[in-house]
This record gives sequence, structure tokens and C-alpha cells, in this order.
Amino acid sequence: MLKDIFTDIWLNYRGRFLCSLTGLIVASLFLVIGFWRTLFLMLFVAGGFFIGYKIDKKEDLVEWLDRLLPPGYHK
Repeated sequence: MLKDIFTDIWLNYRGRFLCSLTGLIVASLFLVIGFWRTLFLMLFVAGGFFIGYKIDKKEDLVEWLDRLLPPGYHK
């Protein structure tokens, strides 16, 4: 019975559930470690997510860095 309820919630309200959980975690971090430390942590989490996304898509990170950084940077 309980498994059916959780399955129904996950299938029908996944976005609401995950965003609410994320909001709860971020709010808790604000209260526990402070505003600036939380923003710093979220910046690194977003960077790690971005790099992981590029790796999962089999994209070349060096090519992306060459476009981002000024010419001649890696000489």
C-alpha cells in the first residue's frame, strides 16, 4: 500500500517533489552555514554538474576550454 503511494507520487509529481526537496536542502544550508558559503557551494555543485553533463554527452572539454579561454592561453 505504502509503496503504491510513493510510486504514484514519483510518477505524477516528480518535478514538484524534487524541486521542493532541493528548496528544503538549500534553505537548510542557508540556516546552517550562511548565505555566502551556500552560494559558494552551489557554484561548485553547478560546475560539477556542468562538467559531468559534458562528459556524459562525450563532448571534448579541451575544445570547450579553447573556445572559452583567450587564444594562446595553453602555450
